[in-house]
Order: sequence, then structure tokens, then C-alpha cells
Amino acid sequence: MRVLTLLAVLPFAAALAGCDMLGLDSPEKVAALKEADGKAVGSACRHAGRAIEDCYQLNPKAQRAAVFAGWREMDEYMRENKIDAVAPVVPRPGERGAETARGEADAPRKARAS
Repeated sequence: MRVLTLLAVLPFAAALAGCDMLGLDSPEKVAALKEADGKAVGSACRHAGRAIEDCYQLNPKAQRAAVFAGWREMDEYMRENKIDAVAPVVPRPGERGAETARGEADAPRKARAS
């Protein structure tokens, strides 16, 4: 009786072990996702014309090696295709003019509200 139960349950257990729909990611998959995310962050930072140090500071949880790899790949791509950097919307870390510019941008809204 136990053998029959074991033989009946075994195929279901094997099917669930290979199922990706359970929401359980393998460590290899998580590492690959983190690396891809870091490369995307690095590429975006380079496209925005940010220095690699600023990129590290703005994204402390990203893997530095992956960020640098993405930054370097985007740098090569931009040089080959003669693409200019896009001005970043978010101010650089520690930039004082950003708070002033943001305050001046809010001034017309405050004046209209009065």
C-alpha cells in the first residue's frame, strides 16, 4: 500500500520540482537578474552623462561590477555611434543649485494658487 502511494505521489513531486510557476527563483537566476539590473543602471547613468562615481552613489544597492560593465558598454556604444549624452533630470548628489532651481520652478505655481 505504501509503495502504491509513493508511486502515485512521485510523478507529481517531480513535476512540481521543475515548475517555475511556484515563484521560487534559483540563486543563479537571482544573480543573473541582479547583474542585468546593474548593467541597465550603468548604461542609463552613462547615457545621462553621469560619472561612474555618481552612479554608484545614486544606486548603492546595485552591484558595482555590473554597473561599471553597463557604463563601459554604453560608453563604447555611444562613442561608436556618435551619440551625445542626455541631460539628467535628477540633480547630481550634493548639487546645491538643484534645490534652488526646484524652489524657483515651484514659485509660479505658488503665485497662481494665491
